Amino acid sequence: MTIQEEKDALIEEFEMFDDWMDKYNYIIEMGKEIDPLNDDLKIKKYLISGCQSQLWLVANYVEGKINFQVDSDAIITKGIAQMLLRVVNKRTPQEIVDDDFSFIDEIGLKEHLSPTRSNGLTSMIKQIKLYALVFKAKSGL
Repeated sequence: MTIQEEKDALIEEFEMFDDWMDKYNYIIEMGKEIDPLNDDLKIKKYLISGCQSQLWLVANYVEGKINFQVDSDAIITKGIAQMLLRVVNKRTPQEIVDDDFSFIDEIGLKEHLSPTRSNGLTSMIKQIKLYALVFKAKSGL
């Protein structure tokens, strides 16, 4: 599935719900899909600043694609992270750099988050893009 196809699928999934309580519950269910990080990866180096809760984002560059792992001490944050990873995980750095993450606005997520969670979401996206830029530069693309 391409990034656009994955984004379209997420938008379609969120359109199935009429109210935001159902959408929050769906995000929470997504968070339950995440395998926890090993404790040795829950270190300051991988901690995303700006989040209301603790959120760790680890990225590895394997065979031209970025593999992300994430964990958080808050289930809603895990769900939001899982939603982002569905779109960007196992993509090339260029695909991630080129993406505008507009699906978040189409879902209406940002406007339904508290200011601190919204800041955390922005910080997460910035870190994902930063990883992509670094891996792109290191690979000489």
